[in-house]
Amino acid sequence: MSKLASKVLVVIGGTTGLGLSAAKAFVDAGANVVVVGRNADNVKAARGSLGNSAKALAGDATDPGTATTAIETALKTFGGFHGLYHVAGGSGRGEGDGPLHGITDEGWDFTVQLNLTSLFYSNRAAVRQFLKQRTGGSVLNMSSVLGFSPSPRYFATHAYAAAKAAVIGLSKSAAACYAQRNIRFNVLAPALVATPMSGRAQSDKEILKFIAARQPLDGGRIGRPEDLDAAAVYFMSDGSRFVTGQIMAIDGGWCVSEGG
Repeated sequence: MSKLASKVLVVIGGTTGLGLSAAKAFVDAGANVVVVGRNADNVKAARGSLGNSAKALAGDATDPGTATTAIETALKTFGGFHGLYHVAGGSGRGEGDGPLHGITDEGWDFTVQLNLTSLFYSNRAAVRQFLKQRTGGSVLNMSSVLGFSPSPRYFATHAYAAAKAAVIGLSKSAAACYAQRNIRFNVLAPALVATPMSGRAQSDKEILKFIAARQPLDGGRIGRPEDLDAAAVYFMSDGSRFVTGQIMAIDGGWCVSEGG
């Protein structure tokens, strides 16, 4: 039997990169999926690539109503709601994020809103629905190794690191609070992965040399979105029904390597 047979899942930030890759893996594992993304072209492309087992919606994760609408769509279209995967987020470097002494007020607000407040909105919507249903459910959140394993030379964006660390704190606190209701919260924390967000790093020869030493697994490469898919499927499945409050670093060895 497919690992996610009969599951109905929502992916916030699911029309490109890590989220789209996971959505495809969820569909392949038997789930029905609602994905949400901001860019209309990406939403259209996701509709074509995911097929009839998925529905793609345009929406901004920083809007408190977006996740609620996605969950309502899952209920109406597929008749249930069993799990939420929050992937939406991104760099605030272009908006003023950076080392603490250089972060602008606007850069801080933008980065925290994009990476933490959006996740708060989706997690709150998911819990409210699980409580309303009187069912358990699974929430999987996206953090980053930079939330607990910093890289001061190449990745000194402190608002981003603070937001990703806060994702872990929120997830663990929620896991403790809702465990008796069988509502689970877990976190994936990738290192550098080849997504649209990491374009700067992917084109920098010096950073690539650093990554070859800091992420030494599989030849010392940048991660690929599909490297996270098996873990995402696991946390959305009943196979993880006895697991909550956990942070899984999928990092190519980042956390146990010195780098160059």
